[in-house]
Amino acid sequence: VQLQASGGGLVQPGGSLRLSCQASGGLFRVYTVSWYRQAPGKRRESVAAITTGGTATYEDSVKGRFTISRDNAKNTVTLQMNSLKPEDTAVYYCNAFTFWGQGTLVTSPA
Repeated sequence: VQLQASGGGLVQPGGSLRLSCQASGGLFRVYTVSWYRQAPGKRRESVAAITTGGTATYEDSVKGRFTISRDNAKNTVTLQMNSLKPEDTAVYYCNAFTFWGQGTLVTSPA
């Protein structure tokens, strides 16, 4: 499975971004897919995950602001990020099993 993350950018606090993780080359639909992020000088952390059946879980700091969804027919997982904060600034990665996307940078300046 190859994963391609996209959608990052610069957004003012309170704004929104939509990240996409496009998969190819494997049985994407059988995997739980997660979004992780890594801020400068910090460890990579899980942000949200969605199971094959569509059950979503979130890290506490993004609950109510981020929404993860998947479209198995299109091999895509999306992370809708609303009410962005400076502390959301990080490189965001999508993950399925042992497969990782290349990361997309989200910046919300203080």
